[in-house]
Amino acid sequence: MQKSFARRAVVAAAVLAAVLASAAPAHAATSWVTVGSDRARPLDESQGLTVIRRGGTVEYRYTGVGTIPPDVAARGFDHVGDPDSVNGWYVEPYERGDHSGKMFRAQSPAGAWTEYRHALTAGEAYNNSWSAITPDGTWMLAGEWGTMNRLLGFPTPGLNPAAVAGADLPLAFTVGLDHAVRDVQGCDFLSATALLCASDDPDGTLFGITKPLLRIDLARGPDGAALTGHVTALRQLPLSSACSGSFEVEGIDYQAADGTLRVIVMSPSVCVVFDSKTWRLKQG
Repeated sequence: MQKSFARRAVVAAAVLAAVLASAAPAHAATSWVTVGSDRARPLDESQGLTVIRRGGTVEYRYTGVGTIPPDVAARGFDHVGDPDSVNGWYVEPYERGDHSGKMFRAQSPAGAWTEYRHALTAGEAYNNSWSAITPDGTWMLAGEWGTMNRLLGFPTPGLNPAAVAGADLPLAFTVGLDHAVRDVQGCDFLSATALLCASDDPDGTLFGITKPLLRIDLARGPDGAALTGHVTALRQLPLSSACSGSFEVEGIDYQAADGTLRVIVMSPSVCVVFDSKTWRLKQG
């Protein structure tokens, strides 16, 4: 009888394991492995990064305080965030020191620049930390600083007729998240319905780790209407420096062409000058 009970227990455990495995998301079995790093300059490589593909050319572009054009800074847009690029178009997000509005600065494949202003809606934070363009180029997600339960959705400047230069860039929709996120510094699309995001969360109470790499799975591809997203913490982002202290996670970029994820992490204290890094990760 004891042997029979033991056999039934083994079978039940196997069935339960199979059920749990089938219920787990497909990405739960994969991990993002650190494969290398490059030095990140604090002046002009400290906020964000993306890859611009135009014809046969490939440009690795970074943002930082040193990349803000003087005339843009003179008009109060003194912070640039993590940019993105799709189909040769490039968009970088700006916020104002007086907290009065946001701006997305877009460059066409031909190199021409156009500014798209956005007036804050009721309850909207002034921060404009990042932009992430959908793979089809139609919509653009952005985020607010602090602890948030949503992402913001806009028509993509230059690629969506609803984005009109000289007119207010409208907040078209929001993405309601099933788990709060904190201090997201950058996101990029992994697929049409999934984002990878770099969080500078220094607290660790939301997911049990500080500075997490997050994945957000959308209920569907953005189409201009409100939707939801499921948040998963994948791992802690790389934190390595000759100095001890607080690291600052910045922008993120994913390139489907070679499966490489890059994330900027600024080092603590005086080491920020010489050993801040852009880390390279790949799925293991």
